[in-house]
Amino acid sequence: MTKSDLLRQLPAVHEVVKDISLEVSGKPEKEITRAVQDAIKHWRKNILSEKDDIDLKADLQELIKNSAKRSLMNPTHQIRTIINASGIVIHTNLGRSRLSNKSVMRMSETAQMYSNLEFNLEKGKRGSRHDLTEELIKRATGAEAAMVVNNNAAAVYLVLKALAKNKEVIVSRGELVEIGGSFRVSSIMEESGAYLREVGTTNKTHLFDYENAITECTAMIMKVHTSNFKIVGFTKDIPSSELLELKEKHPKIVVYEDLGSGALYPFHMHGIGGEPLVSSVIGQGIDVVSFSGDKLLGGPQAGIIAGKKEIIDQLKKHQLARVLRVDKFTIAALNETINAYLNGEHMTIPTVRDILMTADEIREKAIRLKDQIKNIPGLSLAVTEDFSQVGGGTMPDVELPTFCLRLSHEKGADYLAHHFREFQTPIIVRIKGEEVLIDLRTVTDDEIPVILEAIHSLH
Repeated sequence: MTKSDLLRQLPAVHEVVKDISLEVSGKPEKEITRAVQDAIKHWRKNILSEKDDIDLKADLQELIKNSAKRSLMNPTHQIRTIINASGIVIHTNLGRSRLSNKSVMRMSETAQMYSNLEFNLEKGKRGSRHDLTEELIKRATGAEAAMVVNNNAAAVYLVLKALAKNKEVIVSRGELVEIGGSFRVSSIMEESGAYLREVGTTNKTHLFDYENAITECTAMIMKVHTSNFKIVGFTKDIPSSELLELKEKHPKIVVYEDLGSGALYPFHMHGIGGEPLVSSVIGQGIDVVSFSGDKLLGGPQAGIIAGKKEIIDQLKKHQLARVLRVDKFTIAALNETINAYLNGEHMTIPTVRDILMTADEIREKAIRLKDQIKNIPGLSLAVTEDFSQVGGGTMPDVELPTFCLRLSHEKGADYLAHHFREFQTPIIVRIKGEEVLIDLRTVTDDEIPVILEAIHSLH
């Protein structure tokens, strides 16, 4: 069958709309028509480009009907829940950290009722949303004061804008990092109005490099924790504790460390990475730190700023503090997350739990899953050893031993991955060579039946 033959088989929009209207009852006719038009456009494009997924014996009208119905039931351009079977715990593309049950419940309660977001119950007058998180952060980190903005890039921007505008900020060349989406520390600094003063080299920076760069225009020494890459070999960097020695000679200079990931749990005690605890950095006497809420902390997206009270008070009064403030849902989820650490309930935080999950625990889950799968023509299965990643630009050199369900299909790995992505609840897997790996580290027991259903629907 030629391209022309296939194109002639494309049905009229009104025919398909009439055909599926009863199956998608409740949907406005305008939306059904849009979905059908998009489906026809998609299959026409595939025919013209001779895509491999065109079955020359298939009923094009049926294919278009199915595409339109999928679009109506699961809109592709709206946020959807998915199953992360990639084994990457903090998956930036999939929303980073999964929240704890308590955090979700508190967000739900906050959404359904009014709250004391900016109301002081004791005094009976207007309050500050900063007060709702500050005490918990102080207890968890040992800081004198704290505040929260909407992400860590915003935290960096606010600190630089409020404390170093039109002045110099000294940064090691080896710490001029670029984070996801091509956002660079140097670019954020430029936008803030601070002047970058680079010191040292890519692989080596000494204390004297910082000291020699200090002038009357210097407002800050900034240390950026390189959590999303590692330089190994002939290297040297200066910890923030040593940078504090320079404050004795230059007390007006602010020493600021962007910790990035922000660990409140000592993963290094389990041999997992070398991320410093926020409390240990603040305990050294550093002026101010910032870190993410949705990375190693395991909470919602947020940028947490903690440190000396006089500095935090200055940041709170800046006009940008209102522009960058967080909403009531973030506060509710963040507070429950921090409470879990303070109450010794860190294992209720999915990010912490999944990072600490042992290979033996995952192997048992993988075997249980494999044992529930019936024989499917063209599909072979095995439980195999592999490695998970922490993800989110955190601990890039850490490999977490894991076990995966390995799937091999006669139609290839791309077919399998596409099938899982197109399932009613999309499942994101890992492709390795011509095989697909389902890493159970990031899959909960409640999600197993969905994976089973997806596998049994293979053909």
